Amino acid sequence: MSTEVRRDAWGIPHLRAAGPHELVHAQGRNAARDRAWQLEVERHRAKGTTAAFLGPDALEWDLFVRRARLDDTARRCYAALDPETAAWVRAYVDGVNAGLPEGAALAPEFAAAGVEPGRWEPWTPLGVWISTHILFAGFPTKLWREEVARRIGEDALTLFATDGPGAAGSNGWLVAGGRTAAGGALLAGDPHRFVEAPGVYQQIHLSCPEFDVVGLAVPGVPGIGHFGHTGHVAWAITNAMSDYQDLYRERLRRTADGGVEALGPDGWRPAAAHTETVEVAGADPVAVEVVETDRGPVIVGGLGPEPGAEAAGGPAHSPAISLRYPPRVTRRLGFEALPALLRARTVDDVDRAFDRWAEPVNVVQAADTAGGLLHRVAGFVPKRHRDNGLRVVSAWEPGHDWGGAHPLPRAAVAADGVAVMANQRGIAAPLGTEFAPAHRADRITELLTATDAGWTAKDMAAVHTDTHLASAAPLIALLADLDGLSPAATALRDRLVRWDRRMDAGSHDASAYAAVRAATVHRLAAHPALTPLADVHADYPALFAPWLFATGKIAYALEGLLTTSLLPEIDRAEVVRAAVEEAVVQDVPWGELHRVVPWQALPDADAVWPGVAGDHDCVLSTSSVPGVTHGFARGPSARYVWDLARREDSLWIVPLGASGVPGDPHALDQLPLWAGGELVPVVTDPDLLTPETGHPQQPPRRDMPTDDATPVFEQHAPGLGTVTIAPVDPDADAGVIHSWVSQERARFWGMNGATVEEVRDIYAHLDSLTTHHGFLLRLDGRPVALLQTYEPAADRVSECYEALPGDLGIHLLLGPPQGGAVQGYTAALLPVMIAFAFADPSVSRVVVEPDTGNDKAVERMRRSGFTLGPEVVLPEVVLPEVRLVAKKARLAFLERSAAEGL
Repeated sequence: MSTEVRRDAWGIPHLRAAGPHELVHAQGRNAARDRAWQLEVERHRAKGTTAAFLGPDALEWDLFVRRARLDDTARRCYAALDPETAAWVRAYVDGVNAGLPEGAALAPEFAAAGVEPGRWEPWTPLGVWISTHILFAGFPTKLWREEVARRIGEDALTLFATDGPGAAGSNGWLVAGGRTAAGGALLAGDPHRFVEAPGVYQQIHLSCPEFDVVGLAVPGVPGIGHFGHTGHVAWAITNAMSDYQDLYRERLRRTADGGVEALGPDGWRPAAAHTETVEVAGADPVAVEVVETDRGPVIVGGLGPEPGAEAAGGPAHSPAISLRYPPRVTRRLGFEALPALLRARTVDDVDRAFDRWAEPVNVVQAADTAGGLLHRVAGFVPKRHRDNGLRVVSAWEPGHDWGGAHPLPRAAVAADGVAVMANQRGIAAPLGTEFAPAHRADRITELLTATDAGWTAKDMAAVHTDTHLASAAPLIALLADLDGLSPAATALRDRLVRWDRRMDAGSHDASAYAAVRAATVHRLAAHPALTPLADVHADYPALFAPWLFATGKIAYALEGLLTTSLLPEIDRAEVVRAAVEEAVVQDVPWGELHRVVPWQALPDADAVWPGVAGDHDCVLSTSSVPGVTHGFARGPSARYVWDLARREDSLWIVPLGASGVPGDPHALDQLPLWAGGELVPVVTDPDLLTPETGHPQQPPRRDMPTDDATPVFEQHAPGLGTVTIAPVDPDADAGVIHSWVSQERARFWGMNGATVEEVRDIYAHLDSLTTHHGFLLRLDGRPVALLQTYEPAADRVSECYEALPGDLGIHLLLGPPQGGAVQGYTAALLPVMIAFAFADPSVSRVVVEPDTGNDKAVERMRRSGFTLGPEVVLPEVVLPEVRLVAKKARLAFLERSAAEGL
């Protein structure tokens, strides 16, 4: 079966292929076709190279990415994947690279920015995931709390606790079958993230003989991790608001030899340090010193003075702040869960898949067609001192290290009940410090339990779009008690007291409330009790401003600030009195002021975006920053309803459209429906889909047998089968070789991080040489090992011993054994390799160079008749095509006479 691409009426891609690898390759190719510019931006964001084409405005992000070592962390996490998952991710990356030329040709942004599409590496999807979620846990809030405690007192440490503009939340709810019209559960919700153009989620349908899944994919990441429906089981997530990232106050100093040390509980210890250069379009490049202590990479502050400054009266060290985050420590993201979710058929399958999840920490809900229900937390939350979760802690004080992982809570869901997750202090309460106010969760629960039964998928739109603003109560209560106001202020007070507290797009009263709220925020920000916080954001990187900007923090904590017993010096009634007197009310509908402003890498100054109902604490959570702007950038980045009775009755919507190509008919066709709170059907009926013409065929799966080249040697291996040896065909064999040499165990082959195309080029170069050759060993037609032969006199090994005429060097790299681990697999293949080497009558001695740390390989050579030679250090060699890293090796030699006796 070739890969088939179809589209529904909304341009949503429906992909079908012969197997999971072919399908994920098609998913990558489709993402590149539909979202080439978006993928290019995400690739650069993950590497910290966006300023090179977006200019100085992107510099702060790039500096953070470099300092936090996000790209290196992605490489580490990729290297730690199990081989099956790694191969699946690589297939997606190969699809992206295959589709980028076509996608880039359709995207005018490349020409506008003056960039060419770059190649994706196997770890790029992991880098995209990390860069997308690194700020989800809101670690900059700890900087804010630290400053609050220092500037206005320890009692105020948690005074501003709330879900702020920098955080990412979501609504999600599960209605059990006992409360629905069709008897199957309904799973619905909407993730609240920054609305971007193109959108952060892609509606997609993935089908092969093993599974058939619809869901919301993250462009640049394989599979469907957050919201999916397999026809048998559906799942959805929200941010658990857990705390799992720590900040440490560091003391750093330079050493006399130019190194760096950091002070820890056990004294001064070496820290890793190097300098990187960030290119900036239209400006000079910026050098950034990257420092990593035993806690983690330094993201704020820097190093102390040069050696000798202390003696001259300078400081002994400089303050800095490091970040400790789980993927950097554990080398896990949870990507192993992604292919498992696609195959899930029950909530137990979903549960097991999310057992492997790590980053970010989510609340998961799931339901299946048999009535199974699931409500749990998934992810990694380290156990450590309580202060770690509140503020910046001192690296040199003991007791702030990590000690294992917290157990993950779960909750039962009754067969006739509802379960709501909206970032509130609920199931994940033991794992976090700050949660969203309960308003959204309470309102959703109220709506869902207003009737005992009869819910349908279409009914859920009314929940998605509810605009009741419960958090307005404290301000309205203070208004109601005011007297002695001017006539205009009295009229405004009376109007708001009568207001129904709905932030509807057509409501003039909602606009009036927003004006009084903004004035109240400004009044509080100007109060002497809070003005010490006014410049907090100026002391830290601008990237963290959403968490540190006092006006924004006051705006989102307004409900608490108007009711707290702390800060008694603030007369709240007088603050509100002044606000209602000075409020500038625009007598226009709320939707005229409250417009969505999507983030774009290349902003379109001429774009006019629609007005939308809702507000931060409404179920329809469209989050402006009161006192700063009525426009909003964070809101529902998708809406979904998964119907477990009939998947074809499921519904969804995204803010813009399925395509990321400007001018495409499906680039903005869902926008008016999204703004109006409507949903579109999930279509899976092939008769309602239109085939996409001209889509290239799927290449063979990389780990499937390739067509045998003409063997130059053949021998039976007892207990295994027939082994053939044939020269490497660079074009046909690059895929399978890449899947082996890109693994960590093959690092000394010098091709970790190489792409398939680069591997092909390396072996094409090897094929042109007369001194070095590459061969594939096949067992009953299946590639099982890579064999390279070389003349030692023409190789780096000649620098370590005296190469003799007739010497032949060999390298052997085993692929995964057929059918899994086989006892004696290597021992059975080794005689075949030796026989092949001595089949050339000019060869008198075979030379091998196993790593000195590989005791099994050294002992295997000895048992096979090799004479062990000296331990040597093979020098690093950099060729135009490949870098062979330096390594310690144990030379071993096998004479022809000894081989003939084996």
